[in-house]
Amino acid sequence: MDVMKHYIGTRAFYKRASLLAIPLAIQQLVSSCMGIIDSLMVSWIHQVTAVGTAVQIETLCSAVAWGAIAGTGIFSAQFYGAKDHDNLKRTFGLSVILGLGIGLIWLLIAALFGRKIIAFYIQDPNVIANSHQYLMIAMFSYIPLSLGFSFSYIYRSIQKTKVPLIIGIAAMGINIFVNCVLIFGYFGFPELGIQGAAIGTLIAQSFVLIVNIVYAYATKQEFIGTFHEMFSLDYHFVKPIMRKIQPLIWNELMFGFGSTLFVKAFGALGTSSMDAYYVGAKLSDVFNALVTGISNATAVMLGVALGSGDVEKAREEGNYFVGMAAILAVMSIVFIFGCSHQLVSIFQLEDSYVVGQAIAIVKVFSLKIALRMFIVIVFSSLRAGGDSKILALLDSGFMWFIGIPLAFISVHLFHIQSIALVFFICQLEQVIRVYFGMKRYNQGNWAINLTTLISK
Repeated sequence: MDVMKHYIGTRAFYKRASLLAIPLAIQQLVSSCMGIIDSLMVSWIHQVTAVGTAVQIETLCSAVAWGAIAGTGIFSAQFYGAKDHDNLKRTFGLSVILGLGIGLIWLLIAALFGRKIIAFYIQDPNVIANSHQYLMIAMFSYIPLSLGFSFSYIYRSIQKTKVPLIIGIAAMGINIFVNCVLIFGYFGFPELGIQGAAIGTLIAQSFVLIVNIVYAYATKQEFIGTFHEMFSLDYHFVKPIMRKIQPLIWNELMFGFGSTLFVKAFGALGTSSMDAYYVGAKLSDVFNALVTGISNATAVMLGVALGSGDVEKAREEGNYFVGMAAILAVMSIVFIFGCSHQLVSIFQLEDSYVVGQAIAIVKVFSLKIALRMFIVIVFSSLRAGGDSKILALLDSGFMWFIGIPLAFISVHLFHIQSIALVFFICQLEQVIRVYFGMKRYNQGNWAINLTTLISK
């Protein structure tokens, strides 16, 4: 019982954590719902796999952009905790440069190699053609998507989580409206099908960026300054930040690409299996919103504590988050497993085989979400203190050496035809990650004040 007390927080802690985590979780939920609504609407025109395959490139763009901007967020949270607004502005400027560069790079990759990338994941000619139609429009959303991360993360760092939440809700409403109008041709607009879904995504992401820029300048947010204040980035400022960011960028790139390789492995099982997988993946995004909310709250609260020099407080609150994650993990697996039939039914799938596989894979996703909820708290603690190299090994390293080989061996060597069973076998990766992640967390090497590394 004495050991358990270390993982049970005070009422004040849970109040502060809730004020941060709940808006962040709702914001992520809104973002996930946009993806689910897209999938739901395109399922009515039988284009789930086409959109899901095209989105693999967006997944890679998002992963790399998030890794870079989350890396700057490590320092943003600590500068905020240290009340260093000058370096807070410079850190935001660096995140904008990184977001713009990453979005542009992935736009060019999609434009030049989009069809070949799609064909890498799926061999069905009709799916490739439809997927490419979607991609050629949606790829222009990569730049506003990446830049939007810069604003979203800086608001988390300064603990103003309601701002991106409100903007995200408005964007979801716009996305739903444009999708209805352009996919199905309502109100006299042309019926564009899968291209209408892509236009809806582009308009929604552009809206988020424009509103973020206008609001930040109109309200004179503390991270906004003159061009010189935000972009005067000398070598001594950038070097220590990039040293911590680089492992995160590589981790997110390898993790993002690794995630798409699972799609490649599962794609060998056919379009019906992929329909089931994409339904399960989209539903899991809803519950991953809670995971992301707690993860981001952990990184921000621990980062602020470390930046203010209170290392012991950071360690104490880290333990409280671990305890919270353990309870929520159990609750999640019970709920998702028990409601799998009802969750799948909202997609109105017609093929009974696809429905059965989708239900089974949602049950497996419940295990993955529970384990992931636990490990992201550990990862957020490591990230808050800049322990990025070990984080990369635990995250993408285990995926490439355990998860991906298990997927390909199950499909191509043992010829397992059930995508749910293959996906279940792959969860061994998560179990091993939790074990070694907790060992690293308990060593306490992550609890470091990074603001001392930056030249004023």
